[in-house]
Amino acid sequence: MLVAATDTSGSTIEWTLSELIKHPEIMKKVQKELENVVGLDRMVEESDLDNLEYLDMVVKETLRLNPVIPLLLPHESVEDCTVNGFHIPKKSRIFINVWAIGRDPEAWTDPEKFFPERFVGNKIDLRGRDFQLLPFGAGRRGCPGMQLGLTVVRQVVAQLVHCFDWELPNGMTPSELDMSEEFSLVTPRAKHLLAIPTYRLNK
Repeated sequence: MLVAATDTSGSTIEWTLSELIKHPEIMKKVQKELENVVGLDRMVEESDLDNLEYLDMVVKETLRLNPVIPLLLPHESVEDCTVNGFHIPKKSRIFINVWAIGRDPEAWTDPEKFFPERFVGNKIDLRGRDFQLLPFGAGRRGCPGMQLGLTVVRQVVAQLVHCFDWELPNGMTPSELDMSEEFSLVTPRAKHLLAIPTYRLNK
């Protein structure tokens, strides 16, 4: 469980930071929330995470657009059933494509846009209760490390964004950042993120 959590959490952190660098106006909103909740005289602690609502929306939006595991672990139907007019025989092996669900225009407005505010005022959760957002699966086959993974991702992203301002090397603009992904069991960036940090907390 710990080995699986390391790779997936690392990839999610890299995707989240990439999306924030790609969208500097959203980065500023996260930093502003951190300044209001934590201040600039100390680092983020785990006890602060529950008060960082906008950061939580950013992580949700990252997992919608860039799910760590694009095809969930296979499920097997225990009996014949019909779903949306499709007959699924007993013992069928079923793969859920959460990458496609997260970009489905019937489930999401403007699905290709990174827009954390889409979660303002709605109760869509990523813990398996809402089928349009299933980065950790659902039911008995849901990820057993979900809580650990979410805590690690939120804590590390909060620290990186709170402690540092980030810029791209060689004068690259955010719009030029390559967001290509590499398909595998875990879906990382095709090229690792390269960014330059500048310390921003009070000395």
